[in-house]
Amino acid sequence: MDKMQVHQKGLLHRAFSIFIFNSKGQMLLQQRAFDKYHSGGLWTNACCSHPLPGEQTPDAAHRRLKEEMGFETKLEEAFSFIYITHFDNGLTEHELDHVFTGFFEGEILPDAEEVSDHAYRSMDDIRLSIKNAPELYTSWFKIAFPKLETYLAETGV
Repeated sequence: MDKMQVHQKGLLHRAFSIFIFNSKGQMLLQQRAFDKYHSGGLWTNACCSHPLPGEQTPDAAHRRLKEEMGFETKLEEAFSFIYITHFDNGLTEHELDHVFTGFFEGEILPDAEEVSDHAYRSMDDIRLSIKNAPELYTSWFKIAFPKLETYLAETGV
């Protein structure tokens, strides 16, 4: 089914979120382009999207990271979770979100139609910013971030 139809009907569907770190342990954040169909201008993880029909989720994650942020790196699936978010424009995200992690140190060349800005930030800075200004972040990022912190603590990654 078309992505927009799925979001209009609020149907459960596959998605993925990619969290990229550098050698300093900082996380790469992107600010979504302001004209996105929802959550425009909000900060979130390095990349998030949906697999194409018939596409395996890891393949989709690699494809979209290259398309959206302009680089490739090894990704590992960390965990998954289901969430529902209702947006003011009537769309609903009801997603089985597969979370991938990776490391990258090179040049980032984001697609301006997808990404307004990007920056590496420490986990402590992100946690504090989410606490003090949650309206600056996407709904799924605020759900995934503490799950990622737990995963990283438990696995020692």
